[in-house]
Amino acid sequence: MKKGTEQTYDFATADFNAVYRGGELLGDAGITRAPWDIGEAQPGVIEFERLGRIRGDVLDAGCGLGDNSIFLASRGYRVTAVDAASAAIEQATERAGGADIEFAVADATALTGFEGRFDTVLDSALFHTLDADGRRRYAAALHRAARPGAWLDMLCFAAVPGGMPEPLSVPQETVRQVLEEAGWSVTELRRTVYWGVAEVTLGFLAKTGTQVEIDDRGRTQLPVWSVLAERT
Repeated sequence: MKKGTEQTYDFATADFNAVYRGGELLGDAGITRAPWDIGEAQPGVIEFERLGRIRGDVLDAGCGLGDNSIFLASRGYRVTAVDAASAAIEQATERAGGADIEFAVADATALTGFEGRFDTVLDSALFHTLDADGRRRYAAALHRAARPGAWLDMLCFAAVPGGMPEPLSVPQETVRQVLEEAGWSVTELRRTVYWGVAEVTLGFLAKTGTQVEIDDRGRTQLPVWSVLAERT
C-alpha cells in the first residue's frame, strides 16, 4: 500500500525463516538480514534487568538470535527462549555456546505446553509484528504461560512522529487495551529506543518515509514503548 511516495509493510506476512537464512523478509523491502541483529542485548532489555524487573523463571518470547537470552543467562536467570522461526532457534543455540538456556521452536500466540511456568515474560519487539487478532491471542498466551503475579516487560515500536509507520508500530492506547483485556495490568508505559543495524534498515526506512538518527556505531535508534505490566 502506498501513500504518496511512502510504502508500508506488514510484518504479519513476513517470512522470518527466510531472513535468518539470508533471504528476503518483506517483499521488495530490501531486508535480507535481520535488522535487529546488533550482536548484543537491546539496551531496553539491559535497563529492565538494571531496574530489577527480571526474576525467577524467564520466558523470552520471540527470542530471535538469542542475544537478550544470553545476556539474562549470564546474569544468572533461568531462561526459556522461544521463536516461531526454526532458523532463528538453530542460530541462537549455536550463538549461546552452551549457555544454560532452554531454546524451543514455538508459536508465541499459543505457547502450548508452557502453561503456568514463568515469573517474568520478556517481549523485545514481537508484539508489533502481529496483526490485531495475533496481538490478542499473543497477550492471552503470555498470560497462560505466566504464574500469578508474574511480570511482563515489553519493547514495542511506538506509533509516534519519527517512528515506524503503522502497522509496524502501535499506539499506546492499543498496547494498554490489548494487554489489559488479556489480564495484564499495565503499571508503566514510557518511550525509549530500540537499536537496529543501519546498513540493513536505511533503505527500508527510506521507503516508509521514516527518518531516524544513526549513532557513532552505525545503529539506528527507533522509538519504542517500554511497557511494564503484571499478571492479574
